[in-house]
Order: sequence, then C-alpha cells, then structure tokens
Amino acid sequence: MDWLIWLGAAISVLGLVGLVWCILQAMKARRAGLAEDALRARLQQLVAYNLAAMGLSGLGLMAVIVGIALA
Repeated sequence: MDWLIWLGAAISVLGLVGLVWCILQAMKARRAGLAEDALRARLQQLVAYNLAAMGLSGLGLMAVIVGIALA
C-alpha cells in the first residue's frame, strides 16, 4: 500500500499549496485598498477556495492513514 501513502501525501501537498495561495490572495486583496464591499466579496470568494483546499488536504491525510493501516 505504499502507492496509497504517496498518493495521499501528494494530494495533501496540493491542498497545502491551495491554502498558501488563498492566504496570498487575501493579503493581496487587503493591500489593494478595495472598498469594503469589494473586499468582502473577494474574501467570500476565497472562502470557497479555502474550504476546497482544506478538504483536499484532509482527503490526502485520510489516504495516508488508510495506507499506513493497510500496510
């Protein structure tokens, strides 16, 4: 089950990259000096991406745990 562990680790890394991207986009939006409504709309869009990245990372970690348990 080594392949499941490595696949899960790769998926987790993709999720972490997504989280870092969300953080950078939020910092960029705050520094852009947008109006409050525009900033709020942009950050609400980022929440969806953030949740998707967290879910992807969680699925990857679950795959790693299953791979370890089956090994």
